[in-house]
Amino acid sequence: MKKRLRIAKYLKIIDKIEKVRIKNNVNWMDVLRLALKYAPDETIKLMQEINKKDKKISTLFSSLNNS
Repeated sequence: MKKRLRIAKYLKIIDKIEKVRIKNNVNWMDVLRLALKYAPDETIKLMQEINKKDKKISTLFSSLNNS
């Protein structure tokens, strides 16, 4: 029973985190729009680098699941 209560508590916290992240993602997209408007070439290069790192993170994460 304690395990279920603890899991329920964790799930509520995750729900709260999700709500904050949704709002913060909107802010990030607004920053991206501004960056593209005022420095499009630099923004595209930066986003490509971010995408490469995100792919690396996904690959590393996948290796955890396959271990």
